[in-house]
Amino acid sequence: MQQKNQPNHRQAGFTLIELVVVISIIAIMSAIALPRYINMQSQARAAKAQAILGSIKSAAALARASCMMDVAGLVTPSTCTATAGTTNMDGTSINMVNQYPAATAAGIILAAQLDAGADQLVITAGNPILIDIVGGTAPNCRISYTAATAGPSYVAPVLVTTGC
Repeated sequence: MQQKNQPNHRQAGFTLIELVVVISIIAIMSAIALPRYINMQSQARAAKAQAILGSIKSAAALARASCMMDVAGLVTPSTCTATAGTTNMDGTSINMVNQYPAATAAGIILAAQLDAGADQLVITAGNPILIDIVGGTAPNCRISYTAATAGPSYVAPVLVTTGC
């Protein structure tokens, strides 16, 4: 009788215990990472709101400076008055109220070059004009801009980030 040479066959792969350990490690890591990821989204929306606030403040200051030049007679033709009118910002006519951009789409929104669709914003008309960050909890992730009062008295935009 001749013995057949049978090669040693060893099965390759993972045991059930090894797979359970790996899945457990992945579950623990995801349980730690998920709340941090959610917190990062909130921080990103808050940072976006702060950036938009900065854009609004800068646009208001630039429009005010342009209007003051008009009122002083340094620009011809003068289109901005002490209480109303328009001012030219990069070839765009911005509606003004009391030498600051109006709380309208043709005022501060146009001056700050905000786009509701592209910037993921919900803009609600009125005085104050409300700018909500998409993904946040309205009214707790919002910038509100109020038109200047007579004088001219600038009303600083208000930022709320508690619900971003």
